[in-house]
Amino acid sequence: MYSKLSLILYAAVCEGKIKSNANFWKNFSSREKVEEIDVDVEKYEKILKSANYGVICCFDENFPQVSESIKQSDKPFLFFYRGNINLLKDISKNVAVIGCLTPDEDIEQRERKIVEQLIENDMTIVSGLANGCDTIAHKVCVEHGGKTVAFLPTILDSIYPYKNIDLANEIVEKGGLVITEYVAKPKSRNENIKRFIERDRLQAMFSKAVVLIASFKQGEGDSGSRHAMNKAKEYSHKRYVMFNEKTDNGKSIFGLNKQFLEEGATMLTQKTMKELVSMK
Repeated sequence: MYSKLSLILYAAVCEGKIKSNANFWKNFSSREKVEEIDVDVEKYEKILKSANYGVICCFDENFPQVSESIKQSDKPFLFFYRGNINLLKDISKNVAVIGCLTPDEDIEQRERKIVEQLIENDMTIVSGLANGCDTIAHKVCVEHGGKTVAFLPTILDSIYPYKNIDLANEIVEKGGLVITEYVAKPKSRNENIKRFIERDRLQAMFSKAVVLIASFKQGEGDSGSRHAMNKAKEYSHKRYVMFNEKTDNGKSIFGLNKQFLEEGATMLTQKTMKELVSMK
């Protein structure tokens, strides 16, 4: 469940010798440099042997591939996970489905149809296990035999929101993946907030496209989805939005959707859905 280098990096992170992705890539980006890190390997190996998760680092053969065009400060180097890590091997199979925390019944039903279509076309659904649209996306997958990946802003032993612990377990049991960059709890409120934003970049990084279900504009309500959408644009990954011009215009819960449409995102229709699933 872990290699020698993964073990060393795990220990180095736990001991605060590596404080961020940028810090890692600047100072420890070779096998030789990692092997030189002075840590109590035996202590942390005992911890890992009793842990119920896997650890994988950027030097491992099956570590998810990251495009060379992505800036180093964004690139992950260490993951902690439960489930099938190979779901991140080919992002052409992965579509992120994201959105607000408080979708109404109409939005939920429309999202369900979108996710069902993606599953029927053998897509793996990526999301963040948050309340609302994320939870709907994951649940539709486990209900219909699809595969799903949940990127967490928390450690594996402290699922947030708490009510989704059973859902996280079911994702793993059904062949999916629950994964995080974090092995320790945040030390401050600001660090906690930052982790939610950092999690959003991973959804965009490991998906060929991001689908925004519904979200408010910044300053008008829950608008965290904008982080993943902006990162998708930065990574040159496709962005789609659910939007019906006849029914959604003027509704604040679709404010972010309309904004991204005006900025060049693609409206999700039956035609563009076919383009999305066939896109490599």
